[in-house]
Amino acid sequence: MEATILKDLSATYILNEDQINFFQKNGFIKLKQVLSEATLKYMNAIISQEVKRLNTQDLPMELRDTYAKAFLQIMNLWTKSEEVREIVFGTKLAKIAAELLQVTGVRMYHDQALYKEPGGGHTPWHADQYYWPLVTDRAVTVWIPLQKTPLEMGPLEFSAGSQNLRTGRNKKISDESQALLEQALKDHDYPHVIEPFDAGEVSFHLGWLFHRAGPNKTQTMRSVMTIIYMDEDMRLKTPENENQVADWETWCPGAEVDQVVDTPLNPVIYTTKKEV
Repeated sequence: MEATILKDLSATYILNEDQINFFQKNGFIKLKQVLSEATLKYMNAIISQEVKRLNTQDLPMELRDTYAKAFLQIMNLWTKSEEVREIVFGTKLAKIAAELLQVTGVRMYHDQALYKEPGGGHTPWHADQYYWPLVTDRAVTVWIPLQKTPLEMGPLEFSAGSQNLRTGRNKKISDESQALLEQALKDHDYPHVIEPFDAGEVSFHLGWLFHRAGPNKTQTMRSVMTIIYMDEDMRLKTPENENQVADWETWCPGAEVDQVVDTPLNPVIYTTKKEV
């Protein structure tokens, strides 16, 4: 990795009080000019190469279910590529996450590439934390489009403030979650935010924020990298569904219920704590 890119990934991005307050109220925020053009180009090349290498999805689009049509999903790339590890261990995004969550630091939950193919379907309304066996809501996903992402490519959409909605928290990503949540979010008058992403623009959203994405109507792959950060003091909870059991076994094997999720797969990426 070139020194200028490494420097960009660990540089300080200054958040102001209004931005932090916006995130606390709405459960998400979009931030412009977070990554340079050179950094984005490098990330796209490295991550796309790994997605191509690791992808096992070979079914034609018409034979896939709704989830499989939504995106190609490759997880924990940082454990399979030293170049990806350098990217996701950059402190710029982790520091932003800690400041938005208002915690002393964050550790890795996991990363995942989400590539929506040309002709790929919509991503139904859902909340990520349905899948996470975590005690608190102090966990956040950074969504990093690796190219300019117009509406027709299927950028991430948000239901502002919906992290407070209790309805639908027991629903995984499915046609059922789409139908139930679309109505519930309308009934509660949560603003539906649909906007394109500029190159270098990223978003952060809480685990309980409901969000979705439209289909990719273009002939270009919608390439996205995500990193899920959690409070460095996050503890594991007793799983409430089979998906949380699977997440425990996959993303934090060896972690114990009611103890800090401190395993080799969950290193601290950024902290303000001083070593004793």
